[in-house]
Parts: sequence; C-alpha cells; structure tokens
Amino acid sequence: MTKSANPPEASAPDWPGWPEEARERYRAAGFWREEVLADVLARQAQRRPDAVALVDGDRRWTYAELASEAGAVAAGLHRRGVRRGDRVVVQLPNRAEFLLLWFGLQYLGAVPVHAMPGHRGHEISHLLRTTGAVGYAVADRHARFDYRTLAASVLEEHEELRHVIVVGDTGGLEGAVGFGELRADAPANSAPAPDRPDPGDIALLLLSGGTTGTPKLIARTHQDYGYNARAAAAACGLTADSVYLAALPAAFNFTMCCPGILGTLTAGGTVVMAPSPAPETAFPLIAREGVTVTALSPPMVPVWLEAYADRAPGTAELESLSVLQVGGARLADDLARRVRPTLGCGLQQVFGMAEGLINVTRLDDPEELVCTTQGRPISPGDEVRVVDGAGAPVPVGAVGELLTRGPYTLRGYYRSPELATTHFTPDGFYRTGDLVRLRPSGHIDVVGRVKDQINRGGEKIDATEVEGQLLAYPGVSAAALVAAPDPDLGERSVAFLVCAGAPPTVRELAAFLRGRGLAGYKSPDRIEAVDAFPLTAVGKVDKNALRERSR
Repeated sequence: MTKSANPPEASAPDWPGWPEEARERYRAAGFWREEVLADVLARQAQRRPDAVALVDGDRRWTYAELASEAGAVAAGLHRRGVRRGDRVVVQLPNRAEFLLLWFGLQYLGAVPVHAMPGHRGHEISHLLRTTGAVGYAVADRHARFDYRTLAASVLEEHEELRHVIVVGDTGGLEGAVGFGELRADAPANSAPAPDRPDPGDIALLLLSGGTTGTPKLIARTHQDYGYNARAAAAACGLTADSVYLAALPAAFNFTMCCPGILGTLTAGGTVVMAPSPAPETAFPLIAREGVTVTALSPPMVPVWLEAYADRAPGTAELESLSVLQVGGARLADDLARRVRPTLGCGLQQVFGMAEGLINVTRLDDPEELVCTTQGRPISPGDEVRVVDGAGAPVPVGAVGELLTRGPYTLRGYYRSPELATTHFTPDGFYRTGDLVRLRPSGHIDVVGRVKDQINRGGEKIDATEVEGQLLAYPGVSAAALVAAPDPDLGERSVAFLVCAGAPPTVRELAAFLRGRGLAGYKSPDRIEAVDAFPLTAVGKVDKNALRERSR
C-alpha cells in the first residue's frame, strides 16, 4: 500500500528518556551496552549457526536461518519504503512470522508497536493515531476473525498508513502485500544496513497493562530492553539448553522478555511457538520439543492441574518441563502449592509490568517463598520504594504503593507529557499503582491496586474507557464499572447502570460494544441496574461502595 502522506511528528519530544546522570551510571555499571536488538540474532548466528532457534509446528529455523530470513524481510520492507524510526503496528498471533517481522523491523531500526490479537477497530485506530504508524501487519484469519476486514476499515480512516502486510491470503485487500512477498525476491543475507539504529533509539512500543484498549504507550530502547532480556534470563537460569514454549500471546511483555522469547534467544536457547496455552495444544508440544520452561497466566493454572491430574497412567508429557512461570495477576497460594506435586516441575512467580520492573522468585528460593510471594527484582539497579498515600515510606511489612525506577524502567510515557506529574515522582520514580507488602528478604507480596483498573485473568480493563462506551448505549444515563472477585479469573467486571427503562442484558451489551469496535474481553460480565449511585463526601461516585455491593 503506498500513499504520499507522511506521519506527523509530535510537536514535543516523543518521550523523556533517562537523565544524563542515570545514563552514565547504567553504562558504567555494565547494564547498558552499545548494542541493538538485531545483534542478538547476529551474535547467535555467528556463535551457534546450526542450533535450532525457532520452532513453529513442522517448521524449524536454525540461528543462521532465522537471521537470514529476518534480513530478507528487512530488505523487502526497505524496498517498500520502511525506514529507521517508522512505526509499524504488529497484530499477529503466535506464529513464526511474528518474530521474522519483528527482527526484520529491528534490522531497519523501525519500531514494532505491539497490538493484541483481541484488539479491534477502536484499539487499533488509537494505536495508529497515537504513533503515526506507516504500517500494519495482520494475519488473514485467526480465532474465527477476519483481520483483513479490520485492516480495510482502518485504511479508510488513517491517511498516514501506507503499508498493510498480511500473513496468509490477502483476500484481495487493495494494496496489501502478502508476508511471503516481502522476501520472495530478496537474496539471502540481504538486510540493508545503511542506517543502523542507535542503542538509545526506541526499539519497540509496548502497551500499558498489556492489553488496555486505549493504552498508554511505553517506549523501550535497544539498550534497556536488551538489558531487560539478559537480566531476566540470568535470574531465571536460562542457558543454551533451554527450550521455551511461547504459549501466551507473543506481544505480551511477559511472553516477550520476562525472560520469554527474547531472553531465550539471548541465552542461545530454542523458542517453540504455541497457538494456544490449552493443555491439549501445549502438552504434546512440551513432549515433542523437550520444552524446559513456559509461562501461564493464573486462570490457566487450574486448567493445567486438572488436565494433568486426569491424564492416563504412565503419561509423561511434562517430563522435560523444569519451570512453570506464572504472572500477569496474583496466583492464589493454594494453587501455587499444587504446581510441583501435580505437574512435577518447579514454580516461578513473576510480577512485572511493561513499564519496566520485573520481579521473580528464584529457582533456589524456599518453597514457601515461591508459593506465597511474587518475587524480588531481577537487577541490582532496580530501586524500589513502598509508600503511603502521602508519599512517605512505610515500614517493611506494611502495605503501600510500589514506586520504582531503574535501568529498564521508563521515565515517561510515549507522546503523553501530561502524565509526567501523575504517574512519576519528581525524582523519576514510576508510580505503579500496585499495593504491595515488602518482606525483609526483598520479596514482594502483591495485595491490590490503587488504579481504577480491572485485572480479568491478566488482561487489564480500564474502567474509565469502558464507562465512556457504556454511556453510548440508548437509555443509559450513568455507568460505573468495578471489579468483583472471581475464583478463576481473579476479577470479573460488573457494570452498574442507571437506565431509563429496562437495562440491557449482558449479551445485548456485548453485541453493542462489539459493534463499536471494543475488544470482547472488556464487555461487562455482569450488569446491575440502580436508581442512583452512592456518592462520596465530595460528590464523586463511591466506587468502594459499589465494589462491596458487587461481591
């Protein structure tokens, strides 16, 4: 797809980066290197060219082949005008093409913008508009949804969008290019390198909270994300013998770099792409490929426990699995204690955020710490504070909000200078919005959140965004979305509505929101009709009272 319009640049700096003092300190400590993320493949292709780097079904790539293929993709993108600094929204499922395109963009110094498979027009338009993206990559179909229809609709709205890449059949989408065409006429080892990115350049854009619909965007640089991958891989004990199953969406920071895909490749291991974390899909892959480590969100843990407990006698599908990581939301202690006895592997809890800070339980931690905490920071450069509502430090063991800064934690959101004072302290600490308790060992217990956000099985729902959509429903005069506890998902969403007439059903409301382009997981799980909302002393909606009522 070719158009003449160029994406507008922000009138102010896109993001604040780190102050010079911090940059010098992180370099001196060896956290930051003069490397870019494309060097990960180049280095391993030189050191271990014949080792298997990537597996997707029956397809396999050695490190040499993966580097060559990514270079060919980069050449194809370059011929079509993609250049250093250009943003490309990548909305692909767990397929090898995700990584081939991702590294192809890294070779060019272009910036992948991670979108989730569940996002629809509302969310994709926001990403395109905020980033000024020149490209958009989709699968033809996935999970019974035709992404070519979505691509056609956003093409009409965004003049700056000049390239649409389809993995699979383009289906006649005007101007779209099939993924195979990007490299069809490119010779091997053909990646252009006339404009190598700087290690301090933005390497990728992640979404705040992982999956919010109109999310804040997080700029990660080559040097900070590269360090993130190395530090996480070291804390999690990854080596060249590690085989990582990417079962959660690859676009999640958890799957990508905690240590995930990038950490595994940094260590020289093998990444196996799984189309689903469901036991019937994941278990055979673990057995076939000798998977040693994988990651799940808490709702999948009881599913795996039940499935493996019900297996036929003598089944050893998980025999190779050494470590099961669990993160994205707090894992219940009783479930945590069942992992090793049932699955026969160690548990590693992970508590992190796309904004930076990652905490993990260590492989040699006592089992009680592993089962009851969410780990401790992966880097000696991570700085952690736990403070009360006034910003004063609380004693060890007391509950407070977690603040953090460090060599891979952002100092400001992408193209959102208005958030500088609300989300960051004057001395650069990020206000996570998480309520935690710090143990003497440095381990963190997550106990809740300050933010008005619902964590539905690891997918974060911004209440304010959904409330705005609910108010568009005919007859709804007021709306408030709150979380209710759920034993499987952690939290479910409850919509309190003031309506003129009968309130909509859950199904009716879901269809309405879907028609407005909202991702399906954001539709309320339950609806409560009320005559009026309870108010606080200053006249605001009392959401605490609504949460109590929703239980």
